[in-house]
Order: sequence, then structure tokens, then C-alpha cells
Amino acid sequence: MVEYTPGWRDPNENTMSTPIFTNNDNNNDTLIADTTTIAPAGFYYHTQDDDDNDSALGDDKASSTTSLNDSIFNYQYENGRRYHAFRAGSYPLPNDELEQDRMDMQHHIYLLMFGGELYRAPLPPKINKALDIGCGTGLWAIDFADARPDTQVIATDLSYIQPTWVPPNLRFEIDDAESDWSYNQLSTDDGQKFDYIHIRSMAGSIADWPRLLSRAYNNLAPGGWIELTEFETWASTDDNSLPTNSAYHEYQVALCEAAASFGKEMNIAPHIYRLVCDAGFANVREDVQKCPLSPWPRDRRLKELAMYMNLQMMESIEPYGLALFSRVLKWDTPRIYTLLDGVRKDLRNLNYHMYSRVYVSLSLSLFALG
Repeated sequence: MVEYTPGWRDPNENTMSTPIFTNNDNNNDTLIADTTTIAPAGFYYHTQDDDDNDSALGDDKASSTTSLNDSIFNYQYENGRRYHAFRAGSYPLPNDELEQDRMDMQHHIYLLMFGGELYRAPLPPKINKALDIGCGTGLWAIDFADARPDTQVIATDLSYIQPTWVPPNLRFEIDDAESDWSYNQLSTDDGQKFDYIHIRSMAGSIADWPRLLSRAYNNLAPGGWIELTEFETWASTDDNSLPTNSAYHEYQVALCEAAASFGKEMNIAPHIYRLVCDAGFANVREDVQKCPLSPWPRDRRLKELAMYMNLQMMESIEPYGLALFSRVLKWDTPRIYTLLDGVRKDLRNLNYHMYSRVYVSLSLSLFALG
């Protein structure tokens, strides 16, 4: 078995400025495996590394001027991980430092895929209001607010894990996207609605996607854009190289079954286009791209992307699986961690030519066509 050591990258290779995926092409071609090289050993990613302690943005939550109920900080602890307190139990992923690091890595992967671009919607030079739903650590919202200082940006999440020092045009709010939307600045006046709504990586978090998109539609100004970006939570191969009796296949089947029982579909990405169309949006466009899960491709840009993606996957399988397997499937801890160990081995196996697809859906408010 050819194994990959997560964390290695070629220090002379830098593709951030060049989009791996373009706006115009869906990459559904067969990916070519590299059978001649093996990623060298010698560099490892340490999950205990914490480079955010000296962040220039700071994280002194106690100094925030936002009025928050103390219960927001009464976190729930389970299986050695920390979970949100607001609407406890409604979201299966943790919100601790390890999970925040994973979210930040995912943000970097999106930037790498799209050449550093924060969004793919053809936004005009000036927009008034933008909404980021499920902002996580807030990196995307911060970057977007920095890039568009004239835009008032609201970013929402169930967990208060965002930095305190942020651009003056950005406001974080603790909110449940599936609850009633009650933004103070909104009214029946179209001029008070959002010009852009951004939703990313919310798979497994939403119980009622039609209702969420209906609310987005009602709060989008004429000519406004909505953009949704989701990874499939399913690994595919073009050559059937992933055995059906592999640990990874068992993991993804169990994960989707548990999420469905929990009431929140995990592999929602392939359905986003239909959901957006059904919500009444116009000019809906979808881009679909393959993203390898380990550095087996021959293409050097895909290989570099896959190195980061492999790190992301190594850090994703535990938070995605722990709560769902223990709460829903009633698995005991040894069974869960035995499966996770097998999944990690499969992710290191370069003979398994696994990839996921990333779906980007862009659409306009219907009224923009009138």
C-alpha cells in the first residue's frame, strides 16, 4: 500500500493566485493518478498546534460590547469535545479549538480552489448589505468585510467563537438560521434588504432547506445574489478503487444514515441546485468540480490542493462522526474510534483514488428580471 504522510507540501509550489477551478467549466473529467511519486516523510501536522493564541484579531470574548446571555457560554461536553449551548443538540459538530482550526483550514481550501476569490457571484462594485449564514469562526465574513468596506455585513452562527476585533462594517450575531429571521434593519422596503446572501458548508446543519431558502428569497433585494457552496459528504472514484468493504465506505454510509435519522441530510450538495430553483430564484447556475481527498492525482495543482484536503479530512472525520454515531446510532466509544482509525488509514492510501465534488450554486432574486 502506498501511504501518504499528511502535512507535506512542496515549498516551491504556490498556486494560490491561480484558480484550480474556473467559473466556466465543470470538471467531470476522469482524474489521472500519479503512479510515479510518493509524498516524502518528514513533516507532520500536529493537531495540538495552536497558532491562533497570538492572533492580531484577538479573542477576548469578555470585552465584547454585544449583549449575550450567559447561557451561550454554558457549553456542553461530550466524548472529549465541546459543543454549543445555544439550541443545544441541534447541531452535531463541536465548536472547540480543534474544530475551529478545521474550519479555518477549510476556508483556506476554498481560497486555494478559487484562486483567492471569496465569492463567485458577479457582484457589482458597490452593494449595501450582505449576510453570511453559518459563519463559523468568521474568517470569510472578516475577509469579505475587509474587501468591501462600504458594505454592511452581518454574519450569524450558533456558537460565539468569532474574534472580537473585526472590521467596523461587520457584525456577528448568535442566531439559528432555521428560526424566524428578525433583522432590525429589514422592512418591506426593498432598499433595506440584503444584496448578497452567502451560505457555505452547512451540510448536516439544516433540517428544512426549502424553508431556509424561502426566507433568503424574501430577504434578498431585487437584483441581489445568493451563493451556496457545499462539498459532497461522499467519496467517489473513477476506477472503483475504493472497496465497498473499506472503513471509509462504511463510515460514509453510516454517517449519512445517522444524519438522516437525526433529521438533517448530510449529503445535501447534489440537491442544492434543485432546492434553489424550487425556491423561486432566477438565472440559477451550478458549477461542479472534483476535489481529490489525498494527493494521488498527477496534476500538480490538484496534488497540492489534495494535500490540504487530506489534512482537512483527517480532522473532519471525528467531529462529523462522534455525536451522530454515539447519539443516533448508539455506538460505543471503542467501536467509533476503531472505525475512525481505519478511515485514516484509507485516507493515507494513495491506491484509493478518492475525490469529493464541490457544488457552487449562484442565483438572482426573481424580481431582478422584471
